[in-house]
Amino acid sequence: MIAFSKNGKGLPVILIHGFCETKEMWKTFSDHLSTSYTVYCPDLPGFGESTLQEEKLNIETVAVFLAEWMDENGIKSPSIIGHSLGGYVTLALAELLGSDIKSIGLFHSTAFPDTDEKKKTRNKTITFLKKHGVDKFMDSFVPALFSASHRESHSQTIHTLISAGKKTSTQAAIAYTAAMRDRKDRFQLWKSISKPKLMIAGELDSAVTLESSRLHRDFSDNYYELKGVGHMGMFEAEKDSLEMLKKFLDQVFE
Repeated sequence: MIAFSKNGKGLPVILIHGFCETKEMWKTFSDHLSTSYTVYCPDLPGFGESTLQEEKLNIETVAVFLAEWMDENGIKSPSIIGHSLGGYVTLALAELLGSDIKSIGLFHSTAFPDTDEKKKTRNKTITFLKKHGVDKFMDSFVPALFSASHRESHSQTIHTLISAGKKTSTQAAIAYTAAMRDRKDRFQLWKSISKPKLMIAGELDSAVTLESSRLHRDFSDNYYELKGVGHMGMFEAEKDSLEMLKKFLDQVFE
């Protein structure tokens, strides 16, 4: 079962959260965008209020779950925006649904697969999760997503995100870490998609490097870099991020 929020009236926009996040992270964005669009924010299976039965999964499986959810709820030709892991799922949905989407956006995400070094980091994460569980992992994971200069000013947000992430089962966290590690290279797909494409990158993002993001620029309709921002632009640069997203959606649906 996929739990989700639905807000507003108009053409459909789907906002997909990242690893160990929930639909609640999009509340401010959903409230603002709902004046013009119907905004759907699902909890990916295994996060928030959505259940996950599988011990193993891949990004394609998650995309199928979401495609079925879209069908069940009559969501036709949406714009889909994904943060981090949510971006990987967004690309898999674009591959699965083809022309049945209106546009896509990657928010601190990438079409490239993990590098060998990143795969080693994922394996270390899995080992840590097996030994220590989700609680201890979240305490160190979330603050590092923010640029150092924003951690103190966003301490309450970080606390909220940590608390939400700790509700994730260790099994789900391990399954998604492996799925991210083993995901396909979809850069050629990104280049070939004829629908409008958005990329929002963080100048100081340690999870998705700026160099990697810039390789997407020539194949993006709207490309933005958030200065002084890490991996969490929806909080670190909320106003600017929201303006970028709204400008893109208004262009798509004009």
